[in-house]
Amino acid sequence: MYRDIFNETFEGDFTLGTFSGPHSSSLVLILGILLMYLLSVLGNLIIIVVVCAAPRLHTPMYFFLCNLSIQDIIYVSNILPKLLVIQVTGETQISFLECLTQMFVFAACADSEFSLLAFMAFDRYVAICIPLRYSIIMNKRVYVTLALISWMASFLNSSLVVFLISHFSFCDSKYIGHFFCDVKALIRLSCSDVTLMNYVLWIEEYVVGFLPFVMILTSYAFIMYTILKLKTSATRLKVFSSCSSHLMVVFLFFGTSLSLYMKPDSKDSTELDMSLSLLYVGVVPALNPLVYSLRNREVLKILRPRIFH
Repeated sequence: MYRDIFNETFEGDFTLGTFSGPHSSSLVLILGILLMYLLSVLGNLIIIVVVCAAPRLHTPMYFFLCNLSIQDIIYVSNILPKLLVIQVTGETQISFLECLTQMFVFAACADSEFSLLAFMAFDRYVAICIPLRYSIIMNKRVYVTLALISWMASFLNSSLVVFLISHFSFCDSKYIGHFFCDVKALIRLSCSDVTLMNYVLWIEEYVVGFLPFVMILTSYAFIMYTILKLKTSATRLKVFSSCSSHLMVVFLFFGTSLSLYMKPDSKDSTELDMSLSLLYVGVVPALNPLVYSLRNREVLKILRPRIFH
């Protein structure tokens, strides 16, 4: 199917964008990308192994965290190695099929991260605001079902996006203007009628991105109200610290991704756009395991004996 679409709509490869700058800056960027990739993969692998190996971590929150780590590994492996090759070799070509594949994986992982972060916020809301009903509401059947919904909805949504893009015809310009196959960048290159695609993206931006963000803010509004009613400041600080790591990741990921995808579209992709994209494509997956492990006492208790053994 893809071969037929390729022959009918597009001839040749796309050209991805690169970060401009002097050689010294490029070397720093290459090392930075490599470090982000290694931290993301190794850090998230450690989280997965620790959660699976420690029975005390077999809870809804850590189950969602484990899913988030799996998603992050797939996420960065889809984009950062290609970006690293581009910066090292200067080879910026990517085939139509490779571009569709990268777009599919990126969209699926990004969508699943939105929903997983929202489910983690809901879990914290139930645990802090209605703790006596926590085991009833967040039973195994519920949190496994929520995770399955996250993955299935994300893959179905990304399949729709790729299906629509695969039927586009593209103009003479082959320069995407981004370091990966971004949906909006490909829409700008298309000679087809993109009205339907723009409507789909507009709906997705609110349903997949903005709605989970509102759900998270609502959950934490109730959490903060509950925390403020606690009697001692030490207890308030302890409860809030258990949520702060999640909030850090939420604001960094949602802040950068939503600001890029919900702002008015521009024909010119800028260095700033690519830099902001690098934050949620590379920095957030690298920070997730550090934030959730270094700021989490349960994880540190399990890791400390193994590190100093």
